[in-house]
Amino acid sequence: MLLKIREKSQGVFAWIILLLICVPFALWGIQNYVGGGSEAAIATVGDKEFFQQDLNRAYSQYSQGLQGTNFDEKEVKKLALEKLIKDEVLLQYVESEGLVVTDQAARDFIKGLDYFQTDGKFDNKQYKAMLATQRMTPNEFVSRIKKALVMEQFQRSIVGSSFATEKDIENFFKIQNQKRDVEIVAVPLKSIKEDLTDKEIEDYYQQNKDAYLTAEKVAIEYVELSLDELAKQVEPSAEQLKTYYEEQKDLYTTKERRKISHILFSFTKDASSDDVQLERALKAKKELAEKDFSVLAAEISDDKLTAPKGGDLGIFNIGVMEKSFEDVASSLQLNQVSDPVKSAFGYHLIKVTELVPGSVKPFESVKKELTLAYQRVEAESTFYELGETLTELSYENPDSLQAVSDALGVKIVKTELFSKNPQAPGAYNQEITSQKGVIDAAFSEDVLKGENSPAIELGDDKLLVLRMIEYQPAEVKALESIKPLIVAKLLNDKARKVASEKAEAIKKAVDNGGVLADLAKQAGLKVEKLSGLSRSNGDLPWQVNQAIFKAAKPIDGKPVVVLVEDASGAKTIISLLAVSEGEMTDSDKAKKELAATNLSNAFGQADFSAVLNSLQDKANIVLRIPQ
Repeated sequence: MLLKIREKSQGVFAWIILLLICVPFALWGIQNYVGGGSEAAIATVGDKEFFQQDLNRAYSQYSQGLQGTNFDEKEVKKLALEKLIKDEVLLQYVESEGLVVTDQAARDFIKGLDYFQTDGKFDNKQYKAMLATQRMTPNEFVSRIKKALVMEQFQRSIVGSSFATEKDIENFFKIQNQKRDVEIVAVPLKSIKEDLTDKEIEDYYQQNKDAYLTAEKVAIEYVELSLDELAKQVEPSAEQLKTYYEEQKDLYTTKERRKISHILFSFTKDASSDDVQLERALKAKKELAEKDFSVLAAEISDDKLTAPKGGDLGIFNIGVMEKSFEDVASSLQLNQVSDPVKSAFGYHLIKVTELVPGSVKPFESVKKELTLAYQRVEAESTFYELGETLTELSYENPDSLQAVSDALGVKIVKTELFSKNPQAPGAYNQEITSQKGVIDAAFSEDVLKGENSPAIELGDDKLLVLRMIEYQPAEVKALESIKPLIVAKLLNDKARKVASEKAEAIKKAVDNGGVLADLAKQAGLKVEKLSGLSRSNGDLPWQVNQAIFKAAKPIDGKPVVVLVEDASGAKTIISLLAVSEGEMTDSDKAKKELAATNLSNAFGQADFSAVLNSLQDKANIVLRIPQ
C-alpha cells in the first residue's frame, strides 16, 4: 500500500511497478523519463540527464538488498549509479534499433499486476485511482511499461539464443564428478604464554585505534502516520455498516456444496440416434428402482472417464456445463435422480450425491469485524492523501517536522541515542529504532547533515519521516579498558605466525621433493590420507574441500601442495596426489535437461553482459559527481 506514496517525486509508483518485471537489471532511472529538474545533472548518457534524486532512489533500492550487512555507503552509491547508466545505455540502444512493444502487450502486462487487481481480476477504478495519486495518466504509465518490456525483450533475445552442446554437458559432469586423492596435515594453533611489554601494547593500540571505536549514535525525532490510528477515528453509522454488509456479503457467505454424478447416453453421427438414446435413458431411469446409480453408471454410461467411478463428476460448478444441464443439476435435492436431460453430448441422468446448503452469517454476528473492516477501508483514502501531504511537507521543509506535525495533527516523538546495532528492543521508541529502514535513514548522509529523511515505510500501514536531533560520533576507547583484548590479540597473532611459518616450511620442503609424511612426523603432526574425495564431501571443512578442488592437477606424478587457513588462524597443508576424471552417471542423465538449461542461461548471461559492456564503451557518458 505504501508503495503508492513512498516518494515525493512524480512517477515513483511506476518505477516501483517496473521492478516487478523479470529483468536482472533494475530500471532505476525510469521515473525521470518525463520531467526534469532545475538542479545540475550528476551524469548524462547521450541526451539523458540524471539528477541527485535519481541516484538517491537508486541507492535506496540497491541498499535494500544489503539488509543485515555492513556496507560502504559511498561504494553502494557508486554501484547504483553504474546501474542507472547501464540501464539507460540499453534503453537508448533498443529504441535506436526500432524495437517496440505494442500498447496491447503493455496493457496485458499491467492487467496481470497484483497492484491493480481486486479478487483476482483487473480493477480499472483502482488502477486509475493509484495512478492519480502519482499525478500520472494511464498513457504515461503504459509508455514507461513499454520501455521496460522492450529492454527485457532484447535481453531475452540474447540469453534465449544461447545453448549448451552435448560436449558442454559432458564436460560439466566430468568436472562435477571428479575424484581426488590427497594427504592432509593440520597445523593447529598452540597458545603462547609470554609477557608482553608495555611498548608492544602501546604501539599496537596506536596503530589500530580504528578497531577499538565506540559505536556512533544518533537521537532522532519523528512523525508517524498510521492507518490503524486513522481507522480508529472513523465512526460508521448503523446504516453505513448495513450497506457495507450488503456489499461484502460474499465474504460472509458459505456457498452451497453440491456433488453430482451422471449417466451419459451419447449421440452418434446418426441423427436418428437421439430417440434411441432417449429410450435408453428412460429405461435406465426405471432400472434405478432396483439398481444402485453408481453400479448402473459403471455398466452402461457412455462417459468412459467417469463410468468406473460410478459416474462421479465431483463438485458441481456453474459455468462448466450447458445451461440445460446446470439448471437441472442446480434444482435437484440430495439423492434425487433427474429425468433425461438433453445436451450437445447426449442424454444425461443426473444425481446429487452430496449436498451442503449454503449459509450467510447474520449482520449482528459479524458486526464487530465488519466495523473494523469498514473503518480501515474508509481510512485508506485519507491515509493516501495524508501520506502525500507528509511526503511533500517534509520535502519542502527539510529543516523541521513541525509543518508536518501541524498539518497531520500528529505529535513529534523523540528518541534516546541509539546505535546501528540496537540491543534488545523493548519500549515503543526502542522498537522504532530497531527497524532497518529507520536505522538506515537515521545514519544516512543527508539526515546527518540535518535534513529530514525521505518517507520510510514500516510494514504495510505506517509511514514515518525523521530527522536527527543529536549525533554522537564514534570515539577511540581508552587503552586501559581494552588492554586485555589487545594482549589476547597480540598473543593470538604470534600463535598464527608460528603455525604459518611451520606450515610454509613443510610446504616448501615438499615442493623441493620432501615426503609429507616424514616431514609431518618430524614436526609432531599427523598425516591423513583420503582417496576418492568428491565435491559433495561433507566430512572436511568447506575451506579445505574448496581448496582441494581448486588446486591444479599434478603433473608427472608430482603432488600439488597448497595451504589453507581457517577463521581461527590454524593452517592445513593439502598435498593433491591424483585426479580421476568423473563420468556421467545414470542419475546425471536424468538431470541433463536441467544442466543444459543452467549452462545455456550462464552462457547467455555472459553474452548479454559482454554486449552491454560493448554498448557502454561506445556510448557518450559524462559524469559530474563532486569528488
